[in-house]
Amino acid sequence: MKATDRLPPTPPAGAPIRPRPPLLSARRLETLHGYALISPWLIGIVVFLLGPIVASLYLSFCRWNLLQDPVWVGLKNYTTILSGEDKIVKSLAVTIYYTVLAVPLNVVLSILVAVLLNQRLRGMGVFRTVFYLPAVTSGVAVAVLWAWIFSKDYGLLNWALGWVGVPAYGWLSDERLVVPAFVFMALWGIGGNMVIYLAGLQNIPRELYEAAELDGAGATRRFFHVTLPLLTPVIFFNMIMAVIGSFQIFTQAFIMTKGGPNDASMFYMLYLFNNAFRYFKMGYASAMAWILFLIILVLTLIQFAIARKWVYYEYKEPQ
Repeated sequence: MKATDRLPPTPPAGAPIRPRPPLLSARRLETLHGYALISPWLIGIVVFLLGPIVASLYLSFCRWNLLQDPVWVGLKNYTTILSGEDKIVKSLAVTIYYTVLAVPLNVVLSILVAVLLNQRLRGMGVFRTVFYLPAVTSGVAVAVLWAWIFSKDYGLLNWALGWVGVPAYGWLSDERLVVPAFVFMALWGIGGNMVIYLAGLQNIPRELYEAAELDGAGATRRFFHVTLPLLTPVIFFNMIMAVIGSFQIFTQAFIMTKGGPNDASMFYMLYLFNNAFRYFKMGYASAMAWILFLIILVLTLIQFAIARKWVYYEYKEPQ
């Protein structure tokens, strides 16, 4: 066989020339274009999120002061934390105390405000905007504002209480009042949860209210037997987010009290920050961060397990 026999046959003169198939199909080319467009986000999440997460896991097993090379110490950081170091126990207790007070009040008040703002009245959009604005205000600006409001000498709160004969209190300098003051401050920003509840309320079919009203149910019974059951998925979501957020409170305490007085407002995240950037115990702080992750994970799983008993979905009744 000659070498020329293996060549493709020459097309006859005048025959149409078939174009070569493209190297990439249109579907694959479109996929590559999509990945190219989201590549800044992908690079950012790998470099600025996944990278630090992996690095913090490694550093949690090391001793590192930011100035020298990390030294592997194994589980020493974790054993120190779990042994019950005084300040970490105090910071965890303060955070749990804040969570127990803030989360239920946040849920109840958010629902009540959402119900009030769900009325079909003229100008209701203005009130919804006013209630929502604090949720989008800078955390530092809010902390500075409330530091002035809570001031014992010239605070607006003590001035208002003085009109009814209540003596001035050092809200941020009294160990008994500092955490309730932070809780009261947190309730000012319920607008974010309120908007979510408002969306859930508007998703409830009006026919259910009309049917309940025809059966003789008053406003209170309609609220507890129609509104709340159908709102439980939204309540469940907001409760999970509220618990996670309450364990991550930092800006308010850092700006307003620095953890005082006498560590009464030394929240877990503030103590973690102090260990990392004040005492230069980055390995210990990384271990604290992973302990916090496990605590939040366990609490979230517990909420999911309990939710089967009280959260109502239209396609599935609670067990």
